Amino acid sequence: MSSPKIWFITGASSGFGRLLAEIILEKGEIVVATARRPSALYALTSQYPVERLLVLTLDVNKLEEIVDAFARARTAFGRIDVVVNNAAYGVLGEVEAVREEDARAMFETNFWGAMHVTREAVKFFREVNGPVVGGRLLQVSSITGIMGGPGLGFYSATKCALEGLTESLAAEIDPAWNIKVTLIEPAGFATGGQSKVIWGTPHPAYSNAQLPATQMRNNFTKHGPDGDARKGAEAFYKIALVDDPPLHFPIGEKAIFFTKKKAESLLANTAKYESWSGDMKVQQ
Repeated sequence: MSSPKIWFITGASSGFGRLLAEIILEKGEIVVATARRPSALYALTSQYPVERLLVLTLDVNKLEEIVDAFARARTAFGRIDVVVNNAAYGVLGEVEAVREEDARAMFETNFWGAMHVTREAVKFFREVNGPVVGGRLLQVSSITGIMGGPGLGFYSATKCALEGLTESLAAEIDPAWNIKVTLIEPAGFATGGQSKVIWGTPHPAYSNAQLPATQMRNNFTKHGPDGDARKGAEAFYKIALVDDPPLHFPIGEKAIFFTKKKAESLLANTAKYESWSGDMKVQQ
């Protein structure tokens, strides 16, 4: 009988992070659940012993806390099998409406914080686990990392940055290290993440109620996503167990729709203008 996997999750206090932690624990495995507010996880700590659930304070904007959390996980369990890079939040609004300081703060968490967790995870898998064990890195991105949309400019930019970083990392990792990386790109799930969204003050130039970003802003709280977030989290769990996982994993009906739409548009435009690139070399 194989030993239970040890999962390290950032942003585990709510949303997909919390649901995934619950699923993992229900399956008899071990969770290192990290959050800026560990008190939000006290209900879980009352159900599971420290041998199954280690709750740690972690603000991914603080590198020293990231390093310390991985070190404490190593002390407690000796290894980590799966790292779920999940901590993030949203700053929404038209590109002209969002304050730069708010957008920069979001980048600190969604990109730079995720980057530091990524580096520490790869280092841990390589140097602590070694090539026999290796590890799985799940990068929780978004469909907005594939395709932007009205009102999503800066949030999408953080996820596009994470996607580019992760694709490059996956191309750099020595296969001998046995580290597998997957970008999870969900859309349409009711995670309760609306409470983690900051809206920019409406820009007067976008007051027309028919403009896409204005409609998105007005409908955001009225018509939330209808996808079952627990089912989405269960898919996260299953993809981590696949022997040869994909680099990109769009999940949810809307994610599949928009991924196909983006791919079809790219292919169509590439074919249409392919001839323009036919003779671009410097003439000798």
